[in-house]
Amino acid sequence: MHREGGPLVMPRRSISFHFPSPTLDPAAAEPLHRQLYDEVRRAILTGQMAAGSRLPASRKLATRTRLSRNTVLAAYDQLIAEGFIEGRSGSGTFVARAVPEALVPQVPGLPPRPPGDSAKRALSKSTQRFCESVSLRHMARVEGEAFNPGLPALDHFPMDIWRRLSDRRLRNASPRMLAYDDPQGHLPLREAIASHMVDTRGARCTAEQVIIVSGSQNAIDLAARVLLDPGDEVWIEEPGYFAARIAFEMAGARVVPVPVDDEGLIVGEGVSTAPDARMAYVTPSHHNPTCVTMSLPRRMALLQWAEQAGGWIIEDDNASEFHYDGHPHAVLQGIDKHERTLYVGSFSKVLFASLRLGFIVAPRDLVPALVRAREFIDRQSPGWQQAVVADFMHEGHYSRHLRRMRGLYATRLSHFRSIAARFASDLFELPQRHGGMSHVAYFLAPMDDCAAAEAAYKAGVCCTPLSHYHSRPQGRPGLVLGFTCADAERATLAMQKLVAAVRPLRPLPPLVPSPFDPVE
Repeated sequence: MHREGGPLVMPRRSISFHFPSPTLDPAAAEPLHRQLYDEVRRAILTGQMAAGSRLPASRKLATRTRLSRNTVLAAYDQLIAEGFIEGRSGSGTFVARAVPEALVPQVPGLPPRPPGDSAKRALSKSTQRFCESVSLRHMARVEGEAFNPGLPALDHFPMDIWRRLSDRRLRNASPRMLAYDDPQGHLPLREAIASHMVDTRGARCTAEQVIIVSGSQNAIDLAARVLLDPGDEVWIEEPGYFAARIAFEMAGARVVPVPVDDEGLIVGEGVSTAPDARMAYVTPSHHNPTCVTMSLPRRMALLQWAEQAGGWIIEDDNASEFHYDGHPHAVLQGIDKHERTLYVGSFSKVLFASLRLGFIVAPRDLVPALVRAREFIDRQSPGWQQAVVADFMHEGHYSRHLRRMRGLYATRLSHFRSIAARFASDLFELPQRHGGMSHVAYFLAPMDDCAAAEAAYKAGVCCTPLSHYHSRPQGRPGLVLGFTCADAERATLAMQKLVAAVRPLRPLPPLVPSPFDPVE
């Protein structure tokens, strides 16, 4: 090594034994032991080192190459583990008599794979589509989380109660709690869910119909796997929840966008476009993302279609517990006399997002198949967390927390609308809504909502472009802004940051010719 008025220069090292000298580069990103391993392995596979030939002792090779002995031993250990070389007690280290990759039979007539061919590493077409779609990872990276759609008020979660219940469960945990549990879910939790659904949401169900899953997305994926065949048609709301659309596409279904108006999904449009669809995915209590509520006539029409066509309905009850003008709406499942509806609920919106517990209320005849599929997909949700949530519900903490959050979110919605009117009246239009956890802010002028969301993100504000909820390029652009996760001070600051980031993106008004300009 030498220094010539600059950084330390390490010489490249060469090895001379039984095969042409390789070159190990200390400045390369790949560790030296891996470089040595690659060279020895290549020499063995190409026949430059014959089976049974002896390798230099590790100490001798380290001296020749000016490597540390630990580096050489690491390379030798990996080669031994993979069967390329073998150590013989008292004799040394030798090339294995039967090299693993040399034993792979050649298939007659199979053409050799061209160098660099990556065909075997190609993703499926459905995977390529969802990899190119919207990612949710950005929602967890913005400091402060202001305007993150669907994120609850974590600063008001009763952490002391949750910690006490968790400590009690862990303190009294038996080995049974650490073992595999019922894939359908913890029975006391299923009983608490069924009781809550019947008493407060107008559902018709028992604990035997409840299946615990890892959030609403897992529920949608599970239902799609069990009920859909490749090519089956599925109605989805347009605009609608993009993650549900991806789940159906990954199941091989053909997604059929059905428009939504102020009364919810336009059932007649779905019937005229795809009358024999296998499934309809809806968010009737609070449409995602516009928060409109499906009218009773539309609900009855949807149920009639499902019964006559033999279709299934997935009712995703998105943020439905949070209605600020009267009581929450009764669920579609409760008026479904023919049991064609699978109700999907989640604790992420009421409790906290990282809990990852949700549930399905399924028709009785579908429960065995759904549970069986759940068993093979991811077996079960964490047992002790299910037990803690069950305690939280049975002891009344859940209903009390829910009542407090309804009052808090009503206040935060009012403040959100007031600061939008104060700072962004020239940018956004906010239609009147009475529920949910997020609000659509429509742009008053044509704008690229993806560019606006990116600019907001760089300014430290989290939101989602409305265009991500559309299956095809259409509709009025806007942003979906969550109002539940930030208090008044943080929300005001975030609105100011959002406006400052987005306002420069507005198109300039057209120039009006002056009456004094010369006419050409």
